Amino acid sequence: AASGRALRGAARAGRQPPLRGLRASPRARSAMPSWVIDRYGRNDVLRFTRDMVFPIIHFPNEVIIKVHAASLNPIDLSMRSGYGATALNMKRDPLKLKSADTEFPLTLGRDVSGVVMECGLSVSYFKPGDEVWAAIPPWKQGTLSEFVVASGNEVSFKPKCLSHTEAASLPYVGLTAWSAVNQVGGLNRSNCSGKRVLILGASGGVGTFAVQLVKAWGAHVTAVCSHDASTLMKKLGADDVIDYKSGNLEEQLKTLPLFDFILDNVGGSTEKWALDLLKKWSGATYVTLVTPFLINMDKLGVADGMLQTGVTVGSKTVKHLFRGVHYRWAFFVPSGPSLDEIAELVDSGKIQPVIDQVFSFSEVPKAFLKLEGGHARGKTVIDVISKK
Repeated sequence: AASGRALRGAARAGRQPPLRGLRASPRARSAMPSWVIDRYGRNDVLRFTRDMVFPIIHFPNEVIIKVHAASLNPIDLSMRSGYGATALNMKRDPLKLKSADTEFPLTLGRDVSGVVMECGLSVSYFKPGDEVWAAIPPWKQGTLSEFVVASGNEVSFKPKCLSHTEAASLPYVGLTAWSAVNQVGGLNRSNCSGKRVLILGASGGVGTFAVQLVKAWGAHVTAVCSHDASTLMKKLGADDVIDYKSGNLEEQLKTLPLFDFILDNVGGSTEKWALDLLKKWSGATYVTLVTPFLINMDKLGVADGMLQTGVTVGSKTVKHLFRGVHYRWAFFVPSGPSLDEIAELVDSGKIQPVIDQVFSFSEVPKAFLKLEGGHARGKTVIDVISKK
């Protein structure tokens, strides 16, 4: 009331009232540099922009992370081409409240290592300035940006022994392998010792992590890869290394003792014979990461795709159960608590990052081409804060 009287008095006296300041603090940022796609396709759909909408905390359990490094995974190639778009769009907008094509502009990249910039009101575990790592679910905006928003339960403290570039190579593949081996496969540090584990496709990102994980838990590991990756496999702890190019793979594996656990990163025809390599009626388990779930939903729609997927996995599970082995599908699952356990293994020296090549932020299209070329030995990493 007093200020109102002062303004009216100034007006009556013919003086201009003092202007009230509209901002007492620097203007909040509204845009940031990012690599996005505006449609699905090949590498030419990648576009660099400095005007990507700055991430906003919508829920009290979220944090904003300044991205120091990210990395690419095969899912980024698939998402660039539109694979899984039906399922992912359903997850982004389950009630169909928005118009079509709301996913664009879409930022790819699932892995992040960086520093917490801002926390939601209910986040007590982290604070601004903390060095963290995370794997962002594929239905959220990705990490090929200056900043990214994540749920607090998806984030973990970065391993102290790793740089951001090294740390960014691990979360997505680590959590995918952890889901397959631990959550679906049932292996852990107390029951894995002495078990015979076969890993098909061992030289990729998930494979290199899985080899180290089960070896850290005391398993006997047989790794299948090409000959030029055999030295890497031995370095990571594999007991036996089988070159799938040196003859009939099935026949080579049949000469070995039967296995307690198989992780299949390859799929295809492998599934037709791999389960015969398991010990029957002993609880032995085959877990595959190559499933038709997203393809079915893209082809058949959400309802029919889910139905078809359920029928497929159900029939295969029952068929193999009658033959004395367990058949399972596994998927990436975002989890800060699982990353906490992975960080402990990393800091204790039991798991190390395997990096094929590091690219600067300006070289993201080159990094995609590198990944698309295949035969990488480890991860393709993006140094986001690089000035090159």
